[in-house]
Amino acid sequence: MSRPPPRPGRLMTPADVAFRLTAAVLVGTAIGLNRDLRGKPAGVRTHALVSLGSAVVTVIAANAGAANSDVAAVSRVMQGIITGIGFLGAGVILHQDQGRVRGLTTAASIWIVAALGIACGVADWWPVGLGTGLTLLVLMTGGPLERAVHRLMGEPSDDKPGTGSQPGD
Repeated sequence: MSRPPPRPGRLMTPADVAFRLTAAVLVGTAIGLNRDLRGKPAGVRTHALVSLGSAVVTVIAANAGAANSDVAAVSRVMQGIITGIGFLGAGVILHQDQGRVRGLTTAASIWIVAALGIACGVADWWPVGLGTGLTLLVLMTGGPLERAVHRLMGEPSDDKPGTGSQPGD
């Protein structure tokens, strides 16, 4: 199911590029919808655009690498995206009173969406599907699991039921 990046001298077709970019938008939208439904600062548009942007840059690098026989170009682009996206993620992290930090989960979701966008850009569909599914599983079940463990251990929970907020989120 996974397709390798273009071989040297073989550029992607417009249909292939369109499919990869559309897949990136869908992946980012799915994860962003989860964040939006929980009232987090980065929602559908942010996640979809991060994923799309990562895929666009990766597709451009893959095509440039194919045209110039420079396969290392894609690797350098991936490194730059994953490093640079940390700055965007840092923007959603807030330090509050009593040493609490909020926004870490949303920052992490922005980071994984960038990685999934890269995977869409190189058409590595198995990691895209599995990574998206596991990300959504963690985002949907992580908070309830944390609260259940706190209850079992007799520790107070910092969040209010029904608000969708999670400690450190």
